[in-house]
Amino acid sequence: MSRDHDLPGAHLPGVPSRRLMLKGAALAAGALSATPGLAQAAPVPPRGARYTNPLVLQRADPHISRHTDGRYYFTATVPEYDRVVLRRAHTLNGLSTATESVIWRAHTTGPMSAHIWAPELHRIGGKWYVYFASAPAEDVWAIRIWVLENAHPDPFRGTWVERGRIRTAWETFSLDATTFAHRGSRYLVWAQHEPGMDNNTALWISKMADPWTLTGPQVRLSTPEYDWECVGYRVNEGPSVLKRNGRVFLTYSASATDWHYCMGLLTADAGGDLLDARSWAKSPVPVFTSNDTTRQYGPGHNCFTVAEDGRSDVLVYHARQYREITGDPLDDPNRHTRVQKFGWKPDGTPDFGVPVADTVKGSA
Repeated sequence: MSRDHDLPGAHLPGVPSRRLMLKGAALAAGALSATPGLAQAAPVPPRGARYTNPLVLQRADPHISRHTDGRYYFTATVPEYDRVVLRRAHTLNGLSTATESVIWRAHTTGPMSAHIWAPELHRIGGKWYVYFASAPAEDVWAIRIWVLENAHPDPFRGTWVERGRIRTAWETFSLDATTFAHRGSRYLVWAQHEPGMDNNTALWISKMADPWTLTGPQVRLSTPEYDWECVGYRVNEGPSVLKRNGRVFLTYSASATDWHYCMGLLTADAGGDLLDARSWAKSPVPVFTSNDTTRQYGPGHNCFTVAEDGRSDVLVYHARQYREITGDPLDDPNRHTRVQKFGWKPDGTPDFGVPVADTVKGSA
């Protein structure tokens, strides 16, 4: 979930105030428009044209996974930031009209009572887990990562148990956790502010002792450094992992959550040490950006799934249908879930193309 807010200086030393950042965003916009890969080129053939887009209205930070039962399971941030929702369908298009269930609601006070953001549903060791970010109602920017567990085979049934908070190295702003298994180990990747660093969030990785406990070193993989990562806010967040072609790809989102929001890419050899930051190569240019031709803006906070044929890779992300936003982007509900197929370049890296145009008109 991307955050277009200021993290108050009392909480994040060295981070400028929100007003100063917003002034800086206007100056930086011109620099970003000249960034290689941004948005003005003619679109590639719309690989995702057969999918309904937007797929789910007013659902940001989407997470879709295909379970062994053949169905797609969907969760995302809702505009009220107050609950975790779940849908499922036999097809991706079916998620558009699938019944949505509330599987957990925010507390009224104390921890887990504000800013319920970016849930992800994972099946680990025969149980279901939801990773999400939240804050106490009494301090709404004290955002941390929390975990729910359900032992029932059907995540729409059974009881969701609060397993508590994932404890990281610092008591600082942290969110957007995702988990994956690789070569016999389970990892967590997340976004967090490091004390003394001049950014909002960087990307971190650690091994896990169990689905809610980190073990061993916590390693910084990426921090905002390029101009396109620092427009409005210095942000790396929303990581997602894809393993293909003997490599581990880690996408993430950068900059403020207006039309500057975009996706970056880290790449590691599948046989390398994923806890060694030197194993990861960072793309110097964004790999998925706003596009004026298709009129899609601020694409990001993605995940990956597969098409119904079980072979084609599918990019899941959110975007808005307009460039200009009135007021705080966090108050604008129209980040819609979108999906499209993507291909691969000759060098074995993903080719996301551009955000495809709407197939459903007048849906904003």
